[in-house]
Amino acid sequence: MSHCAVIVMRDSSFEKQAETLAQNLRRRGYLKSESVERAFRTVPREEFVLPESRRNSYRDSPLSIGLGQTISAPHMCVIMCEGLDLEEGHNVLEVGAGSGYHAALCAEIVAPKGSPNPGHVYTIEIVKGLIDFAKANLERSGYADRVTVIHGDGGVGLPEKAPFDRMLVAAAAPDIPPPLIEQLAPSGILLIPVGSRGFYQELMMVEKNQDSKVTKKRWGGVAFVPLTGEYGH
Repeated sequence: MSHCAVIVMRDSSFEKQAETLAQNLRRRGYLKSESVERAFRTVPREEFVLPESRRNSYRDSPLSIGLGQTISAPHMCVIMCEGLDLEEGHNVLEVGAGSGYHAALCAEIVAPKGSPNPGHVYTIEIVKGLIDFAKANLERSGYADRVTVIHGDGGVGLPEKAPFDRMLVAAAAPDIPPPLIEQLAPSGILLIPVGSRGFYQELMMVEKNQDSKVTKKRWGGVAFVPLTGEYGH
């Protein structure tokens, strides 16, 4: 299938809002690296929300995308992208595609247009009703060739595309699913919220060194929808 979709021209008012929010996120210490800031300014968040939420695309809060799911607040997407230390060429796994926005941010960093060494983002979504939504959003905004959306249980990972240089989980698990740690490459990083179904969890950073030794660090309190599936709530 060819991915020569017509890319939607961006409304200048959204570009201004993205600019204002980027400045705000940098001032508050969330945006640190040039690569994440470039991705944040480039990916049109307004193409990844429901039509009735477009005017709120650059409000720094989560927005409903239907079916009990949300698109994370921009600052949380930025925190995770910065924490993952993404680089061009990385093989990335995301658990919880949602609307496809976070996968597009990652793809803009690991596989920028014209890259001689493009990486790829695989994103797994368990809620079947979101698959077409995410795919259409990625297609329309020009990321369908760099992001593969898969319907399945992300807690078990994606062994056929492993190992992954970077992994992010956009839903809170009761504990870190062992398959994800197994599928993390040496020198890899995994970010995952861990905690109860209620809206308080802790963001955990899991690092695997060159010798495959695993360390875990606490990154502070967060609020995510619960992970479902074999390793979910």
